[in-house]
Amino acid sequence: MSAPELLWDARCELGEGPVWDTARRCVWFVDIKGRRLHRYGVDDGSKDSWATPDQTGFALPAVDGSLVCGVRGGLHRFDPETGDFSPLIEVERDRPQNRINDGFVAPDGSLWFGTMDDSEAEKSGALYRWVDGVLTLMDDGYGVTNGPAMSPDERTLYHHDTLEKTIYAFDHADGRISGKRVFARTEEGYCDGPSVDSAGTLHVGLFGGWGVAKFAPDGRYLGKIAFPVSAVTKAAFGGDDLNTLYCTSAWLHQSAEARAAQPLAGGLFSVRVDTPGLPQALIRL
Repeated sequence: MSAPELLWDARCELGEGPVWDTARRCVWFVDIKGRRLHRYGVDDGSKDSWATPDQTGFALPAVDGSLVCGVRGGLHRFDPETGDFSPLIEVERDRPQNRINDGFVAPDGSLWFGTMDDSEAEKSGALYRWVDGVLTLMDDGYGVTNGPAMSPDERTLYHHDTLEKTIYAFDHADGRISGKRVFARTEEGYCDGPSVDSAGTLHVGLFGGWGVAKFAPDGRYLGKIAFPVSAVTKAAFGGDDLNTLYCTSAWLHQSAEARAAQPLAGGLFSVRVDTPGLPQALIRL
């Protein structure tokens, strides 16, 4: 395993949602609070950015070459060729205090994502599944949602309540979940965005924990990949061999002194790992 390398000093207030785009050989990620969508080209180091309509928790690739974005108030389609955002479906009109946070594409092309109270005060967040134009509430009562992520055999779905420092596991079959249980809790920092490698190890960004935590499929803590910034918000596998972790970070909630001590906070990082991840699925539209 290599040391983390800074790829882009993007200075995101709340960088989130890195995702590997195989077709374009790039990494997409967002700055939720900065209301920006970013694209990093791995071959030439190109850096492109677009303004988003509102706070956006993720931008995930779809089968038609577009991205589906979790914009506050609903899902939007983003066309990388034109830079245009167009609404797809409203989300939580009855919970105006909420915004969409993290998301994940399952191997069957369904989009799973969570919502949260933007002020982080109420447990009004929920977990949803969106497929074939149908939005389904899967679980409710979260403070800050992060994930989900899925085991290689697709039998376990993981989802976090970050404020509780708790990773939950569910039994998963055919787009349904059951048997919610505590999988693990983080001791160093708050559990943020997760990804799973091909061996089933869960890699969890640590907000305030200076790294990425690793958990075995049975919930055992396996250690941490140390980073030079305190808030690592998500780790996602990519690259031709899927042995690169692309990680976003943030300076949200940091004092001026803390920011000065972490000049790379808000950047996009990469780190080479020994075990490859799982291929990035595409959203079925």
